Amino acid sequence: MSRAVVVIGGGYGGSAVAKALDADADVVLVDPRDAFVNAAGSLRALTQPEWAPNMFFSFDTLLKRGRVIRDRAASVDPQGVTLASGERIDADYIVLATGSSYAYPAKPNDSSTLTVEALNDLRESHKELLNADRVLILGAGPVGLELGGEIKEVWPNKQVTIVDPAEQLLPGFLPEVREDLHRQLDGLGIEVRLGTGLTAQPSTPPGRAGTCTVTTTAGDEIVADIWFRAFGVRVNSECLADGKLVGRDGQGAVPVTEHLNVEGYAHVYALGDVTNLAEAKMAGYAMQHAEVVAKNIIAQLNGEQPSATYTPAPDPMILLPLGPRGGVGQLPMPETTPVGSDIVSQYKGADLFTGRFAEQFRAD
Repeated sequence: MSRAVVVIGGGYGGSAVAKALDADADVVLVDPRDAFVNAAGSLRALTQPEWAPNMFFSFDTLLKRGRVIRDRAASVDPQGVTLASGERIDADYIVLATGSSYAYPAKPNDSSTLTVEALNDLRESHKELLNADRVLILGAGPVGLELGGEIKEVWPNKQVTIVDPAEQLLPGFLPEVREDLHRQLDGLGIEVRLGTGLTAQPSTPPGRAGTCTVTTTAGDEIVADIWFRAFGVRVNSECLADGKLVGRDGQGAVPVTEHLNVEGYAHVYALGDVTNLAEAKMAGYAMQHAEVVAKNIIAQLNGEQPSATYTPAPDPMILLPLGPRGGVGQLPMPETTPVGSDIVSQYKGADLFTGRFAEQFRAD
């Protein structure tokens, strides 16, 4: 029985499912980068460039039996994958784990596919930020808030202003979580302006030092020495654009069943950000998806019916660090419960999952 599995994308979910299937299948992992990127560490890498190498893990040590091809998937059909190089890979099972793109520095620039390139980008951005006294962050979601916390950890005297049209922080989360968040932001001296946007984009490029003055829709002026964009997630599903496999929704996502099959295919799966599941695009969910997909493919390889299912949780979860010691969280325990900065630090903030991925990618 043929056991060829092609996993497209080596992010949180893709690398996890490839490793989980490595002993049972002939795995090919396709990714344009030379290393897994723990994007949870990218904002600390910006403020502490000496720490930045901790967020990259070479694909060379991920798989024992399988192989990793450094390329982009150009087209996917029910029988396999065609790469940008023109190489064709036939597959018995396909896993779409293409992830998403986000404004730098929350994720590396798409063009910097080598670790050395991404590290150079971060060092240059650090130099730009170093002497900027007034920092403007556009977007008060988890990325913008975490960026503010990392900046204040290194430079407590920098002025940090976060602007967002939303009327409240972390909508949909428990009131206790939002109250704790406001309290910690106030303690750090981070100014958050909600319910207002900008009348025009800043005159300087994002992440580059240069004084600019912006006007909010509320009529206030903000002067900044550097600004960062912290909004605009984009699903990476261009390899499905030709429609040879499945149609995409308006956000670029694909429909999946409770078993995480792409609708209409028993041998094609999707996980992480490319799915149309009604939940936030978060690494934690992608890794949960990977467990379900791996169980179902292994069952099929053994001639059994796949039985593992996935249902989005009724309430959102989050671990939002504000530097290595601060932050807020909400977890199912089993009831949805707010957690304090000590738990956030223990499970995420202190090392931003570095230990977890060091174990996953260690060479045995």
